[in-house]
Amino acid sequence: MQKTELKLSYTIVESENIVGIPAIIVAAGNSTRMNGINKQFLSIGEIPVIVRTLLAFEKSEYISRIILVTREEDIFSLQLLAEKYSVSKLTDIVAGGSCRQESVLNGLNRLTADEKDVLIQDGARPFVTNTIIENVAEGLKTHSAVTCGVKVKDTVKLINQNGEVEKTLNRDSLFAVQTPQGVRVDEYRNALGELSDLSMFTDDTSIMENAGYTVKCVEGSYTNIKITTPEDIAVAEAILREEM
Repeated sequence: MQKTELKLSYTIVESENIVGIPAIIVAAGNSTRMNGINKQFLSIGEIPVIVRTLLAFEKSEYISRIILVTREEDIFSLQLLAEKYSVSKLTDIVAGGSCRQESVLNGLNRLTADEKDVLIQDGARPFVTNTIIENVAEGLKTHSAVTCGVKVKDTVKLINQNGEVEKTLNRDSLFAVQTPQGVRVDEYRNALGELSDLSMFTDDTSIMENAGYTVKCVEGSYTNIKITTPEDIAVAEAILREEM
């Protein structure tokens, strides 16, 4: 991969005749709950969070190529990391938008006309497994939108604006959704076109659900955590120790 000066976006290599589904990895957030530290560059077991995520998709036979969406000021640093860790499937690095869904759209714009499906992944989920990637990819054979998730363990209560409990929800039917999430590209673009405010939604299958598509949920993993707060780093280190 050839180094380049910092710019809004660039293509590292052209993708040709690669079997699998493209993946958009979104790493453009401001890490507001990490005390101003960019969580993507924090190390878990001496490897940065974003690198662990990239390598999971690099090693998956279900992934054809990777489009990385990040903050404009991080583009060059992430290119260097991709080179250091030999992330050969990374074809594009793109600057993000003002919200997550705008960032995803910027990634979508790098897809080719013949790429009909795409997986969308949080950059800060470094423990995604190949089995989860496979489950989501397989789900796209029968559904226009697929999420992975796990059953909620805690009792969940619906609270009103006064902080009062209105009712206790049946946790047997409640799932905490994760990424990757998969969508059929044309249907997803149509769903986006119906929205006046992209910031209303925090995940991609909610957009598909809002547009009337049926969303399939496949099995995720309780270790497929998202690094959001400083406490999550300690949890991630514990997960890594268990996996070693």
